[in-house]
Amino acid sequence: MRRMLTTTLVLLALAAGSASAQEFSSLEERMSAKEFKAAGLDKLTPEELAQLNAWLSQEVGEVARSAAPPAPVDRRGFEGSGNNYDDIETRIAGEFTGWDGRDGRFVLTNGQVWQSVDPGSRLRGVKLDSPLVKIEAGAFGAWFLSVEGYNSRVKVKRVK
Repeated sequence: MRRMLTTTLVLLALAAGSASAQEFSSLEERMSAKEFKAAGLDKLTPEELAQLNAWLSQEVGEVARSAAPPAPVDRRGFEGSGNNYDDIETRIAGEFTGWDGRDGRFVLTNGQVWQSVDPGSRLRGVKLDSPLVKIEAGAFGAWFLSVEGYNSRVKVKRVK
């Protein structure tokens, strides 16, 4: 019974307007006198009602925050990803030993995975831990990865 009342109160508060805690109005303001009495809220002491309104205000704010739209997914580097050609600056996750080896894949700390598509390009004798990298757009949909401190880059495609 208590859970059903709580759910009803949260839904009522959400349906009645903004979910912002700053814009929250009390149950007495949101409900008609008949609804207030039918829910049994008229039996609460003023202190109990104040506690319920405070809890409901916080709960409604949390529901609103969790219902916020997800951040847009970064699709740069994928075919048909639109016209966003901004540079990507992030780090390689873990050890970096050059262009060749490791199947030519670069796992980045931002969650992206890029792969070398230029088998002739070489950068050897390097051993760095999580180096800063820049991925820049080139002509005709090409992308190039470079490592900070090295005057070399490799053509890459995004695989994840």
